[in-house]
Amino acid sequence: MPTLTKLFSMQEASLHNSKDDCWVVIDGKVYDVTTYLDEHPGGDDVILATTGKDATDDFEDAGHSNDARELMKSFCIGELDMSSPAIPELKISDKKQQTDVAQKLLNLTKQYWAVSVAIVGISVVAGFLFMRKK
Repeated sequence: MPTLTKLFSMQEASLHNSKDDCWVVIDGKVYDVTTYLDEHPGGDDVILATTGKDATDDFEDAGHSNDARELMKSFCIGELDMSSPAIPELKISDKKQQTDVAQKLLNLTKQYWAVSVAIVGISVVAGFLFMRKK
């Protein structure tokens, strides 16, 4: 009989990536390890570096003991929803947004054109004054 566990998307799990709220995904299961961060022998930064992605390889590469694997079971809060995309879909920007940015840049250059002209003008006048002294 299948067990009923809560399903989490990778995107949802990746939102819990701080020392005050830390979830990791290992072997398709989601673990809330917030309370364990200070006790972890490798330090909390090791765990925090694995949030927001599948940490299975990192967990296996560390060579955890059977005791660690048993302890890990107590932090399990659900499973990874395999039907949701691992990476959120990118939003395609429309041409209006690009035009807005280009328009703002154009407005800035129109607004500050006098500064460039003044710098060039002062440089030309200073050059002529310098040349007259010689």
